[in-house]
Order: sequence, then structure tokens, then C-alpha cells
Amino acid sequence: MRIGKEFTKGVIAENPLFVQVLGTCPALAVTTSVNNALGMGVAFTAVLVCSNLVISILRKAVPSDIRIPSYIVVIASFVTMIEMIMNAFSPALYSALGIFIPLIVVNCVILGRAEAFAGKNAALPSIADGLGMGLGYTLAIVAVSSIREILGAGTFLGYPILGSAYEPILIMILPAGAFITMGFLFAGMNIINRRQAAKKEVM
Repeated sequence: MRIGKEFTKGVIAENPLFVQVLGTCPALAVTTSVNNALGMGVAFTAVLVCSNLVISILRKAVPSDIRIPSYIVVIASFVTMIEMIMNAFSPALYSALGIFIPLIVVNCVILGRAEAFAGKNAALPSIADGLGMGLGYTLAIVAVSSIREILGAGTFLGYPILGSAYEPILIMILPAGAFITMGFLFAGMNIINRRQAAKKEVM
């Protein structure tokens, strides 16, 4: 039961982007297309799961006064591996994501999960936590990018879906479009969470 709870909490109840409002910088920058968002989400999740696992295994061997530098070294190692793999197998995506791949090293979600969870729990719960948080973040940025790409370009995953007569809303592919989209999605998530909390109080 605990493994399932650790996995599901990151999708809605503790969603890194919509609830905790963490990792907003890459979410604003890479969500101009669904392809970019999926690539960032997969890279983010892979680093989060792998770093959580290693940090959990080493948690008793790392002195408390150097734990943060140690966590950063572990995270940076996995980010470097992911960056090299992406550059080798998907250079177009690698170029599109640019600086935001190496910046995963200091992403507050990954550092936060390392400090708050993986450094204090066993391997399996830490893997479940990483998968859940990674999936929640991926779903969040894909939701943002889907709205921005459809409205801003009339396409989804690069394929036209609204026809040639559609006039793209250009602001949606600009930084302002990211803020507008995320604002509405934040509001929607808050409404859902409040309704769920109200139902629990009634029960």
C-alpha cells in the first residue's frame, strides 16, 4: 500500500508543478511543443528515479554535513549520461531543449525529493516517489504544451489538426502564453483539490 501511495501522490495531490509550483523555469521554456515537453519529461523522470535510488542506497554512508554536495554529484552524473544519450540518439530534441537539460542538475524538484524523501527512505519507496513525481511533472508540462501548441500553431506533435483556415494565436507560443496557460491550469488544479478536500471533510 505504501509503494502505491508514494507513486500516486505526485500525480495530483502533490504534483510538482501545479501544486508545489516547483520547476517552473523549464516548464515555461520548453512547452512550446509537445515533443519538447515529452523529451524533457522523460529526461527529468529518468534522472529523478535513478538519483532517488542511488541516494536512498547511500543515505547511511553519506555524512550529514556533505549530503547536499553529494546529492548534486549523483544527480549531475545521471544528467550527464542522459544528455549524452539524447545527443547521440535525438540530436534535434537535444538542440531544442538546449541549456535546460544540464539545468536539471539544480532543478528544485529533484534536489527536494533527494533531501526530503530519498535521503530518509528505503530504495523501493524512493523509486516509487521518483516515478510518481516524474510522471506528475511530465503530465503537467505536456498539458501546458498541448494547449500552447494547439492554440499557438494549430498542431499537435507537429501534425496539423485545426485545418488551414485556423488562425494561430501567436501569443500562445510566446513566454506570455506560457504564463497565461499555467495560470489557468493552476486555478483548475486548486479547484479540484479544494473540492476533494471538502468531500473528505463531509465524509
